[in-house]
Amino acid sequence: MPRPKSKAELLTAAADNYAKLNQMIDGMSDKELDTPFDFSDDEKKKEAHWARDKNLRDVLVHLYEWQRLMERFVAENTAGANIPFLPAPYNWKTYGEMNVQIWEKHQDMPLDDAKKLLDGSHRKMLELIGGFTDDELFQKKYYPWVGTSNLGSYFISVTSSHYDWAMKKLKAHKKKVGA
Repeated sequence: MPRPKSKAELLTAAADNYAKLNQMIDGMSDKELDTPFDFSDDEKKKEAHWARDKNLRDVLVHLYEWQRLMERFVAENTAGANIPFLPAPYNWKTYGEMNVQIWEKHQDMPLDDAKKLLDGSHRKMLELIGGFTDDELFQKKYYPWVGTSNLGSYFISVTSSHYDWAMKKLKAHKKKVGA
């Protein structure tokens, strides 16, 4: 699917990828759900997230927390606060540490709760996107608080692209467990 360039395309991409993610989750076997993620023997999977996330819940709460960041980013900046996307003390060089904090925060959460949280935050993302015009979403520098980018790029990152990331991880896990 090409990168969205309009509000309609963004809404479609977010909804379609979320549906695909849920379809993949619904198709996971008990063995796939019960087997911890382990990509330690794959030389191509050296990014931190491959070792961090141990199960489906970890992936879902990661998606949920990044959507919460987006919700906060939009709410506070549209109210005039001028805050960065990542909360202090994190920045784009240290956000991996934030991801570990997210992981630690949710270790006692049941999978069903993680699914419900993500479902709610996904609906909130669609609602937020729906409140902006094409220009507000895709015109570069429309909002000074997005820097040289556009707001739509942030929404793509926390919805359709992030759902792609999750599906890639789940697909790799399913393949490994099935092998």
